[in-house]
Amino acid sequence: MSTAQARPAVDMPLLTAIIMLCALSLLVQYSAGGENPGCMVRQGTRIAFALALLFVFAHIPPPVLLRWSPWLYGGGLALLVIVLSAGIIGKGAQRWLDLGVVRFQPSEIMKLAVPMFVAWTLTRLPLPPRLFTLLCALAVVALPAGLVVVQPDLGTAILIAIAGMAVIFLAGITWKMLIVVATLLAAAAPLVWNFLLRDYQQQRVLTMLDPWADPLGAGYHIVQSIIAVGAGGVGGKGWLAGSQSQLDFVPERSTDFIFATYAEEFGFIGALALLLLYLFIGLRGLVIAHYAADSYARLLAGGLALTFFVSVFVNIGMAVGILPVVGVPLPLLSHGGSSIATLMIALGILMSIHRQRSRL
Repeated sequence: MSTAQARPAVDMPLLTAIIMLCALSLLVQYSAGGENPGCMVRQGTRIAFALALLFVFAHIPPPVLLRWSPWLYGGGLALLVIVLSAGIIGKGAQRWLDLGVVRFQPSEIMKLAVPMFVAWTLTRLPLPPRLFTLLCALAVVALPAGLVVVQPDLGTAILIAIAGMAVIFLAGITWKMLIVVATLLAAAAPLVWNFLLRDYQQQRVLTMLDPWADPLGAGYHIVQSIIAVGAGGVGGKGWLAGSQSQLDFVPERSTDFIFATYAEEFGFIGALALLLLYLFIGLRGLVIAHYAADSYARLLAGGLALTFFVSVFVNIGMAVGILPVVGVPLPLLSHGGSSIATLMIALGILMSIHRQRSRL
């Protein structure tokens, strides 16, 4: 019989990969910001704060996270409702709450609260889940995702939904249940398209299918990103030497399209190295899930690792034109305090689960 073993809170292989990504982030943000030292300083400040959160959550045992799960989910839902009525409007979206000292996006909380609460729900009942349990779990995922779509913030809503669905998938659902879920999603797709997605969101999906139909209008973002990625070639143009990025052809080059900036300067070799770094972090998360001490920790760690994979895939997919532009940041490279803090907390939770793992 195996018993949980307390380990050092910091998983050094995982932490090393995270530090390497943070260093890359500072270099790329300096370049994307037009060689403005302020961009690097702001990104460094965000990373330092987020690393502090990582170490804090690495010391919180999974049983404590289990007890927090329903409260965090309920509080996050309440904040999402408050955002719809009293949130700050910026760039046509109502996503933020102003606390006076800082502004933050409550939707970021749900990237963690949803997988935590879904894992809490599923592990209180026999696994694999029965059909009724599965439907309840889907409702738990759909409610906050729908509230975020209305803000509108399609990218974050997608990540919230994927985080919850990943936990459900890892719970061991049968092929019959997979067919039920697929049928429900297919049935809901026309409703989402016609009633939840805004006109510009629908246009992004259509533009992804043929961005060259309007290269100076709706397809401009994708076209310029594809050109920048291709211009990097095998070895890249060199740090600070990317013409598409430095001459401001690539839009949102420090956020949504940060990969285009990176790929132009570091080329295919640099992009491959970055992907391998992301792959290592994601696989390390899955290994941690495999050796977790209990079902809750296993489902939560696996869900967080799979969501990390999907975040990378969606952002890079946007940059190379195989996915619509939905506003998903590239983990740790894109600037943005809320998204970096949320990701570091998730990685801290993985380290906590690693510390409490049950076997070698």
